[in-house]
Amino acid sequence: MWKIPLFDLDYAEDEKNTVLEVLESKWLSSGEKTKKFEQEFSKYLGDNTLSTAVSNATAALHISLLIAGVKEDDEVIISGLTFVADANVVTMCKATPIFADVNSLEDWNPSVADIKAKVTNKTKAIIVVHFAGYPIEDIDELVKFCKEKSIYLIEDVAHAVGGSYDEQKCGTFGDMACFSFFSNKNLSTGEGGMFVTKNIEFDKQARLLRSHGMTSMTIDRHEGKTISYDVVQPGLNYRMDEIRCALGLVQLVKLDSNNQKRKKLVEYYISTLSNKLPEVSIPFKNISDKTISSYHIFTVLLPKNINRVNVMEKLKTKGIQTSIHYPAFKDFTYYSQFCTESLKFADEISSRVLTLPLYPDLSVEMIDEVINALRESLI
Repeated sequence: MWKIPLFDLDYAEDEKNTVLEVLESKWLSSGEKTKKFEQEFSKYLGDNTLSTAVSNATAALHISLLIAGVKEDDEVIISGLTFVADANVVTMCKATPIFADVNSLEDWNPSVADIKAKVTNKTKAIIVVHFAGYPIEDIDELVKFCKEKSIYLIEDVAHAVGGSYDEQKCGTFGDMACFSFFSNKNLSTGEGGMFVTKNIEFDKQARLLRSHGMTSMTIDRHEGKTISYDVVQPGLNYRMDEIRCALGLVQLVKLDSNNQKRKKLVEYYISTLSNKLPEVSIPFKNISDKTISSYHIFTVLLPKNINRVNVMEKLKTKGIQTSIHYPAFKDFTYYSQFCTESLKFADEISSRVLTLPLYPDLSVEMIDEVINALRESLI
């Protein structure tokens, strides 16, 4: 259907071969590939991180809140411009999501100043997203603040695998971090995620929570390391399987080179759009020299009073897929009840944002086609 899709997988023979290897092993649930993926991911992040493979990033977020002891009457501050998973896990713990604004129309990361202003004696945790793969540049200030206030800091790194600030990888700043390996992510396994922490006790709890609170995995019993298991706490089934972990190992090897390809494409987008469509605003154009983005998605702000639906429909007729990152929480039937005040920047961004195609194998010729089609759609 799409001539130029929003995202396209970078899968080749290595991915096919690793899946066949797992199938031939006849072991599909969590096993040696899972352990290897966790080890390699920790090695990639560095900084004494511990990684637990889980079924998706939402599972990692849920585990994080359970470890933090978030419960009814607690509050958790999240960005007002993020995927609904951050709010869903909060409400599933019967706590209240508090929405913080972003910095500006140029910087769509959560505002540390607004987060601080919204902290109360009920605040148990703060979830921050590195939007579009751009690290939060004042993350150190937030880390210090959370330590002073004894508030758990959880990084939503769904966009930012491979991103770093001041030579420190995203996902290594907070008490806990949650990565997504969904199909459209920079590291793609279809479904899947990773819970990351430097805290040994948190890591132990995460491993229990992802597998029914059991003290041993099925692979341990299969290999004869134990004949049974104990259940030391309630848990869930948030395991990641061998096929996805095998794919993750291959994708991890490609990650940095693919992020570099994304960087060059984003730079071309920015220079071409600036020349051809100066009325379209581009966020994160002026980032610190200390910042390395993962360039997960490419978003723009359409001019005010432009009918975004019409623009997207016109692009669709040309075979160009676009999206919206993200609708405003105040516009969701369920979450509107929690939006007691407007968010100056996040709400405006939600009303005007348009996400354009971006993936490693996108060509500059295709970008030219996207931009020319966008220019015609704005007329």
